[in-house]
Amino acid sequence: MAGLLNERAVLGVIATITVLGLFALLCRSRRVTTSLDDTTLAALQRISKATPDLRAGLTQDTADRATPHLRELLRCVAVGITDPEGTMLSWDGEANEHYVDLQDPIIRAIGDYRREHVDHDKLPCDRRSSCPMRSAVIVPLVVAGTCEGALVVVGGVGGKRLLKLADEIARFICTQLELAKLDESRQALAQAEVRALRAQISPHFVYNALNTISALIRTDPERARELLQDFADFTRYSFRSSGMFTTLGDELANVDRYLTLEGARYGPQRLHVRLKIAPEVLGVTVPFLVLQPLVENAVRHGLAKKPGGGTVTVIAQDHGTEALISVEDDGVGMDADQLAELADSHRSGAHVGIGNINHRMRSVYGEEYALMVETAPGAGMKVILRVPKFSPNVKPALPGQFRALDMEDTAAGQAMAAVDWGSGIGAIDPVRHD
Repeated sequence: MAGLLNERAVLGVIATITVLGLFALLCRSRRVTTSLDDTTLAALQRISKATPDLRAGLTQDTADRATPHLRELLRCVAVGITDPEGTMLSWDGEANEHYVDLQDPIIRAIGDYRREHVDHDKLPCDRRSSCPMRSAVIVPLVVAGTCEGALVVVGGVGGKRLLKLADEIARFICTQLELAKLDESRQALAQAEVRALRAQISPHFVYNALNTISALIRTDPERARELLQDFADFTRYSFRSSGMFTTLGDELANVDRYLTLEGARYGPQRLHVRLKIAPEVLGVTVPFLVLQPLVENAVRHGLAKKPGGGTVTVIAQDHGTEALISVEDDGVGMDADQLAELADSHRSGAHVGIGNINHRMRSVYGEEYALMVETAPGAGMKVILRVPKFSPNVKPALPGQFRALDMEDTAAGQAMAAVDWGSGIGAIDPVRHD
């Protein structure tokens, strides 16, 4: 991921330099009476309008949306964009009757990875004197060594300036397409990290959950039925295939299912659970599977190794523009010097998912949103997450479905949901929020 971010930064610099080069060429091509400020503003507006479409990748739809802005930016007769086979995805402007005449140069440009220049005087034309086209420049769009298509710029005048403008626009398009590929790579990496978390759902947990349920079938069939439903809901949520984000309410509901199953296994004397959830943060969007692995870590590595068990505390608070979430246990803890090893813990299997979740939080929200971990031998562990309430391109895949907590005022008078399951794991009734 660091490599992707560094490459992204380099491409950002290249895109900036390309835009500045375009500004210089466009300013020189305008009339003297046109102010530099007006030219710069107009170019910025066109660039900003074309950029989001190109960042979505090269398709007929994105090309149709981008070509009008590119033609206005260049003030040329027409702009066209083709696919890698030379088929025109979009053409905006005049002289489209000459597209057939440009097919061979387009194929050559794509095949040879080389710019082609076509003079109108060498083309058949029924309206030689009135045709708006004087020349055309075809530039292959090469991204990471592969030709993704071609840019066609048709000008009303010839000269080197048209060649330079076409080259600069092609370079700009290629940079945006490369950024689009990086976005795809980042998305694929994020999906791989979620798959890694799913794969680390302990087989022992699955075995122990089913074993506990089977032991209750004769003695307490109703309880066994409820646990089986919780197990089905837990696995259905954990292995869902859609979306990289969900709501905090959904994550907490999944944590509840996990703790219900583990509570049935360990019993009320060994596993105590305390939740303090501010209702206003239940709808905050969070990365998928960001909490349950931390709670599993607290149970497996904190409390299971402690004689007599202990307490897991999950707190979610409203903290201005952020939700402040913590998962804490009073288990065996660990040496603070070993925390550096958690960076790769999701690969080794130790402390399930902490390294993975830390990596994902930093990738999605930035370095300042890394996990904060407090621990010491014999003093348990506390993991703190800060999640922005609003972040670009971060949305849950589906409308939130989370379980409601019984609201009761705390001693401080704050509206918090407080559940102390010291005497056992309790169920939380599910409700739908549309």
